[in-house]
Formats: sequence, C-alpha cells, structure tokens
Amino acid sequence: MSASILKRLPLDMFWPTFDPFLFCAFHNDKYPKANADMGPAESLVGRALGQDFAGMDGWRMYHGKKVPGFPAHPHRGFETVTIVNEGMVDHADSMGASGRYGEGDTQWMTAGEGIQHSEMFPLLNENNANPLELFQIWLNLPSKNKMVPPHFAMLWNEDTPVVKALDSNGNEIAIKVVAGSLNGIVPASCPPNSWAADDNNHVAIWLIDLPENAEWTLPATASNLSRTLYFFEGDGVELDGVDGSVNEAFVLKSDEAVVMKNIGKVARFLMLQGRPIAEHVEKHGPFVMNTRAELQQAFNDYQRNQFGGWPWPRHDQVHDKSKERFAKYADEQAK
Repeated sequence: MSASILKRLPLDMFWPTFDPFLFCAFHNDKYPKANADMGPAESLVGRALGQDFAGMDGWRMYHGKKVPGFPAHPHRGFETVTIVNEGMVDHADSMGASGRYGEGDTQWMTAGEGIQHSEMFPLLNENNANPLELFQIWLNLPSKNKMVPPHFAMLWNEDTPVVKALDSNGNEIAIKVVAGSLNGIVPASCPPNSWAADDNNHVAIWLIDLPENAEWTLPATASNLSRTLYFFEGDGVELDGVDGSVNEAFVLKSDEAVVMKNIGKVARFLMLQGRPIAEHVEKHGPFVMNTRAELQQAFNDYQRNQFGGWPWPRHDQVHDKSKERFAKYADEQAK
C-alpha cells in the first residue's frame, strides 16, 4: 500500500467517518413516477412502512409512509450538511423555517441547542421516474458551541464553485467545492458557529469527477487532519499507483499529495477533511454531546419542550407541488 494511504474500508449505505465528522449516508434511490400526493405511484404492499430501508425495487420510503423521507425528528449538538445531487428535498423545522432544494444544492443546518426538522423527498414528476441522489453528513460541534442557537443556511448550486482542471491529455476534471478552498476558490460561508467556520480547522467537502482515463493530483494540505476519499461511482482507480475499487473509502495522509488516475468510466468521489475536534463524544440517536449527563439532559429537554414544538400541519411536511426551489428563514421572507 502507498505511504499516502493509511486505510481502506468498504462502503455500503452508511459510510465510515472520522473526527470531526460523525456520520455520512449516501441515498441513491430510483423512485418511480409520482402520484398526485408526491408519493410513488406504485403499491407499497410488502414494505415496512415507517422503517423501510430494504431497497426493494431500487428505492426506499425510509420513515415516510406516503412520501419518502424523514418526518419530524430532533437534533442537538452537531450539524447536518445535506448535498442533493439529483431530486428534491422539502425542509421544515421547529423555528418555522422551510425550503425546497435539490439538483446540486446544499443545506447546512446547525442543530446547536436543539431543533426539530423534517426532510421529505417529494416526487414531483408524474410522467417519468424521480431519481434521488444525496449525501447527508454530520459534522460535530466543539463543546463550546454545542448549545448555540440553531441556524439554517442554503448553499445554492449556482453559488457553489466548481473548479475545473485539465490533465496532460486534455481531460477536464471537475471539483465541486462545498466547503474549504481550492486554488484560491472559496465557497459561500457556512454557518457562523460551525467547526468549518475557522480556516485553521481545514474543513473541506469536495465532490470530484474524473472523466474516463483522466488524472488529477489531490493536493497536500496541513498535517494531522482527517482526510477520507470515498469512491462511490465508476469502475476502478489508481491512487499513487495502488488499484482501488468502486464502493471503497481511502483514509489518506493529509500532508501528502495523491495522484488519482481513473481507469474506467467516469469516476465520482466525495472527500471529507478536517482537523479533529479531539473531544470525548457521547451520542445516542439524534443527540451528540460530550458527557452522559449532557446526553440525558438533551432527552429531558426534548421531552419537556420539544425544542420549540412543531408549527406545521404534518410531521411529514411537504410543500405545494407547484413550488420551485426556495428557502424561507425563521426571521425573513422567502428568497
């Protein structure tokens, strides 16, 4: 194994992550045509509705019973970063904020002291299939920011930079920079209390597309960072001359450049990088704290006040089918 590769791990739906990241799920669902209620226009018989993760017929309802997705649920003590490459997500939360986003958009939400939100996947096309592809990434908060006010931000696709590079054969490599900087290109700001808000933490979230036979060098950065490259679509790749397979994660040395060479069809990667927070973590379900006492307090607080309650008519809130992409924040009008 190359000195730049520290570890190799297989990928399934839930991907291995390392401090400061807590979790990464890859949702890749081939939803059928929609019905009039934005659900699948196919029978749901045989599915474990409310807990449908089996992937029957290439798609899942997750916790949804009529529309796929995740009805209202709480979080405290970390952030969610949801990158939607294809399809749409409807957001609603206990602050009264809402949105519909997708087709390359990213939502970055700081749960902080506590929030409820729903993430439903409305199927909008009644004439054709409704594919969905998204990543949900959990980024931890340091202890000093665990109880900051919740914050909801949109990083729209058209505002998210894509860095282009040409290899020696003229192949064009595309690197979408959701967080971190590349070649002096900096994306839109993340929420203010995020671990990623401090440049010294070197948090980077990049989507890398290598065309057939293309080659690109992942640049070296600061030492002692967590840096993981997830190879989720393609045939094969060489990393510093070491053969790699699709559906594999590579834990890399952050201060060494890595030559990536595609040896098949278009290869797609997600890279997560950041300085470890290096604090003890206690987590259970939707809560991530530093001590057992704090974790118990999170459950007690949620049982007492539901983190502000749920202001929407449905726990599986979906917005009007005719709505385009939008964001309505708790303290201002849609934009």
